[in-house]
Amino acid sequence: MAFTAQDVKNLREQTGCGMMDCKKALTESDGNFDKAVEYLREKGLAAAQKKASRVAAEGMVYAAVIGEVGVALEVNAETDFVAKNELFQNFVKDVAAVVAAQNPADVDALLACQMGDSTVEASLKDKILVIGENIKIRRFERYEGTCAAYIHAGGTHAVLVAFNTSSEIAAKPEFAAYGKDVAMQIAAANPGYVRESEVPAAVIEKEKEILLAQIANDPKNANKPDAIKEKMVLGRVGKFYKENCLVDQEFVKDPELTVAKYTDKVAKELGGSIEIAKFVRYEKGEGLEKRCDDFAAEVASMMK
Repeated sequence: MAFTAQDVKNLREQTGCGMMDCKKALTESDGNFDKAVEYLREKGLAAAQKKASRVAAEGMVYAAVIGEVGVALEVNAETDFVAKNELFQNFVKDVAAVVAAQNPADVDALLACQMGDSTVEASLKDKILVIGENIKIRRFERYEGTCAAYIHAGGTHAVLVAFNTSSEIAAKPEFAAYGKDVAMQIAAANPGYVRESEVPAAVIEKEKEILLAQIANDPKNANKPDAIKEKMVLGRVGKFYKENCLVDQEFVKDPELTVAKYTDKVAKELGGSIEIAKFVRYEKGEGLEKRCDDFAAEVASMMK
């Protein structure tokens, strides 16, 4: 019995299995849809779909420099125990290697990338079945050129930083130590931007509105002249920059320096120039609704 591309699509939508798995199931079942579903269930592939509806907000974030490419990645699972699973950890590292080598445009493109003898999507479904939890590749970032990576606490935070500098400086161990320092600074201080020029004008205007409202609601300052209020706002905007722009922040390891001054110091010592170009900071599960299990209720329901 022949089957069409629409049949493959319908089977994929019903079972949640990969396109190639659905095509093979229909081939093995001579195009019979019900037998194809049964085939996928027998192979254990359709079981992954049941887990796909479960909340995945744990797992780990990861960052690495692979050759001349830096990669940051978040892969989520249902419980924090999975992050300690070697199979899961190796899968995350393998996915990062795929991102570095194949440069996919987005997560959907990444899922279609080749990984060993199959695709990333097929390998993901296999891990779901073996580990027994819903697993999702949430996001990734890829930088080319000179990069530094840092992973905190086994995967709760990950930072990837890109630099503009010469290959001679980048090859020096002192630069590697500097790069790690900057990445750790980002992990700890959580800046929103590299430098002041990157802060959108709308963000500053909104900040000024908030600051003016705070002054207006403060009995000590509410009646001060507008010129004084404006100076106060400008001073507080300057504080906003120092807190939110990486190069303006106090360097965590030496508060006497800003990150910009620390960068200049290292560049001078190494005999060249260093510029922090961009960074990404991932925190595991940020912005996701986490599963909240009522353990006592679960035990009580089992005893009924």
